[in-house]
Amino acid sequence: YLLSIANKLVEVSREFDLDIIHAHYAIPHAVAAYLARQILFGSGTHGVPRIITTLHGTDVTLIGSDPSYSETAAFCIDQSDGVTAVSESLRRDTFTQLPVKADIRVIPNFLDCQIHQRSFDVKLAARYQNGNADTKLVIHVSNFRPVKRAPEVVEIFRRIRDQMPARLLLVGDGPDLPRARQVAKDLGLADDVEALGEQEQVVPLLSVASLFLLPSTEESFGVAALEAMACGVPVVASRVGGLPEVIEHGVSGFLHDPHDLEGMAESGVRVLTDPSLSDAIAAGGLRAVHEKFCAEEVVPRYERFYQEVLDRPAMEPPVARK
Repeated sequence: YLLSIANKLVEVSREFDLDIIHAHYAIPHAVAAYLARQILFGSGTHGVPRIITTLHGTDVTLIGSDPSYSETAAFCIDQSDGVTAVSESLRRDTFTQLPVKADIRVIPNFLDCQIHQRSFDVKLAARYQNGNADTKLVIHVSNFRPVKRAPEVVEIFRRIRDQMPARLLLVGDGPDLPRARQVAKDLGLADDVEALGEQEQVVPLLSVASLFLLPSTEESFGVAALEAMACGVPVVASRVGGLPEVIEHGVSGFLHDPHDLEGMAESGVRVLTDPSLSDAIAAGGLRAVHEKFCAEEVVPRYERFYQEVLDRPAMEPPVARK
């Protein structure tokens, strides 16, 4: 994959005379961009594009921190003409975990807020409520890797379910989904926990939910939480990584220590039983999204950064070996 994408970058750059290659994730895409640039340097027949690398999290916290990859990841980050990270937390983690010297600009993830907005469907809600309008729908959306703690999502839901009619929707797929379903079965919640698998359209599902749970141990940003907030769904999440940069505790959501499952459940129950609190948190989340995380706000920041990088002197080509 790495060699194939590097080759394709060379082809596209030559055909369209690219100014910038924007690589998302240090491993493997910044590596591929670096290889492509070296090839273009060597050919001498076309302009050489600048490289901008955006760090998203797993390229630092999982792959880049592995000694087998860390030197390569750090080298390709430093060889980029510009580097961004999606949160201040990830920026700090990068310097902590990798021998990186590059200046890193924080530009957050963003949403198309014309698409990510509440779209309530009465029939869809009734379907997942099993016809009981009093049933509260709780939702979790993720790739179900261990850091997302899907079994703990079920544990939190059990505490909520003990106090009111509720159902849990698990959206997505990954290695921990079977374990989460087994926990639900062991707790006698199999009928109240529904695994929906991968879904192309998440907005309709978020829009029928009353609470979003995200008890992760790591989150470089928390796009899933942001999507829920954009759909007017109160979020209860862990106080880790970039989530405090997205959620203000008690204003646009609730944040707890990742191991405080009881506290998360209590916040969830408060939201689900107090309509005025739910409305206030939903409004706070929506306000945060529109003030800081819509494409109209963030994309111009990338465009300004592109121009800033293009205005700098280009990197010198490597000296050929004799």
